[in-house]
Amino acid sequence: MRDAVILGIGMTPFGRHLDKSHEQLTQWAVRDALADSGVPASAIDMAVYANVIQGFFAGEMSIPGEYALRPLGISGVRAMHVEAACASSTMGLHVAVDYVRAGLAEAVLVVGVEKLYSDDRAKKFAVFQQPRDIVEAEAYLAKTAGLLAPVPPGGESDSPNVLMQAYAAQARLHIATYGSTQRQIAAIAAKDHGHSVHNPLSQYRKPMSVDEVLAAPTVAWPLTNPMCAPISDGASAAIVCSADWARRFPDARAVRVLAAESQTGSERAPDDYANHVTRIVGARAYEKASVGPKDIDIAEVHDASSIGEMIQTEALGLCAPGEAGIAAERGETALGGRIPVNVSGGLVSKGHPLGATGLGQIFELVTHLRGDAGARQVEGARIAIAENSGGFYGVEDGMSAVTILAR
Repeated sequence: MRDAVILGIGMTPFGRHLDKSHEQLTQWAVRDALADSGVPASAIDMAVYANVIQGFFAGEMSIPGEYALRPLGISGVRAMHVEAACASSTMGLHVAVDYVRAGLAEAVLVVGVEKLYSDDRAKKFAVFQQPRDIVEAEAYLAKTAGLLAPVPPGGESDSPNVLMQAYAAQARLHIATYGSTQRQIAAIAAKDHGHSVHNPLSQYRKPMSVDEVLAAPTVAWPLTNPMCAPISDGASAAIVCSADWARRFPDARAVRVLAAESQTGSERAPDDYANHVTRIVGARAYEKASVGPKDIDIAEVHDASSIGEMIQTEALGLCAPGEAGIAAERGETALGGRIPVNVSGGLVSKGHPLGATGLGQIFELVTHLRGDAGARQVEGARIAIAENSGGFYGVEDGMSAVTILAR
């Protein structure tokens, strides 16, 4: 198997782009990735387009990637469309890495894109209330009903979003299992909102204190609004190639892909964190990369809500079980701390344009490994890890994808 590298990256600001189409956002990120790498469009021999709801939301189905990419001169190539919920573009990246390693492609463009803002509120929120999602969330609530920490007086909410109720139940289960607290979850959120101040591509760039996070409107206890990712528009892209082929572009600053591992979840007890899908796939990624949690200098993890960061950080072994909240309160997972997590601002502040989220994490990590992150730079970053989850099935993420990179 050949070595694979990321030669170029591109990303739009995440946020509200009502004036731009999926194609325009895609082309923006791809042009930036091509320029960053120095690779001409004509040298791309494969393209992977990642997206979740373009067909449902915009009525644009069939070959959306080809429509977006041919105007850039990317044609006559193998192309595919990947959908894996919020992990779509990371799965696209892993497909690209596998093709390059196997010698089936030399230069693969991967792009993820999503547009979630719309004047049609009913259609916008229907994206997050799909029938199977509701069934799974309700089943999770039923399975965990007797295991959860109780909602304190005054903490009740009438949120109609059953998915957020399920996220809140995950938080209440963690509280019941480990004694973690709402204030610790708020500390994670406040940390990430503080990080985003220094990220020019972040949707939100306003710092928040722990008390401000706690005082915000409750979505579903213990989660308040700043602990939950917003809807977002945006696109992100990467160019993956073999290490040998990359030598054609000596001015490009390639980043090595040490591991690209992913798998679906499985049936387990809700509080059996030892068999969490991210713990399993993360262990395999560490083995493939020949590194361990103590070797990681920076991490981007999936935090559709801040309890997600708590769970995923522990599953990756970056914090001991039950101690991610304590680590956040101590500053260990903040910029300048022992293991900085979500220095981009995370999904809760940087934004969460589903199909673009995974490559957004990769954009952030490559930027740090190159030393280009400016005020939010993790000094001396050499090895980075990203964890990106997709969907919810049973008692955990439907898919977990872990990527380890090195400068």
